[in-house]
Amino acid sequence: MADDSSSQSFLRRHWEEYKEFWGERFSFLDNFSRFVNRDEPLPSWSSSDVEEFIASDPVNGPTLKTAREAVNYGLTGSVIGAVSTAGVVWKYSRSLHGAGLSFVAGGIFGWTFGQEIAGHALQLYRLDTLTAQTKFLEWWENKCKRSS
Repeated sequence: MADDSSSQSFLRRHWEEYKEFWGERFSFLDNFSRFVNRDEPLPSWSSSDVEEFIASDPVNGPTLKTAREAVNYGLTGSVIGAVSTAGVVWKYSRSLHGAGLSFVAGGIFGWTFGQEIAGHALQLYRLDTLTAQTKFLEWWENKCKRSS
């Protein structure tokens, strides 16, 4: 019985260290936790709401606009990657499940490459897109409170 309690505390201690280690690595997610872990979710916003924020915030507005433009690079890369890899697999193997899996994997890889291209083409490495997105969510939260 004594061995059981000591092994449990050993495991618990290592689990807590593990959670602390990864909690430090993903601390940037704390910026969004107050928007995600809510009793009542924020209402949906439209493109006109985003455009209103971009026009009203001279610092974070252009950054958010650039981040939204980067999504088009990711979508384009995803479509190109998914269709081309699935097409090659279908051409050489005629395997439906292989083509399906390569379609999904190609889409993921294409999205990743598209985001990398957007990062360089739009110079996202110079911008703080996380802060811009957080400021937009704060702005949206305040706007929803005022309209209620």
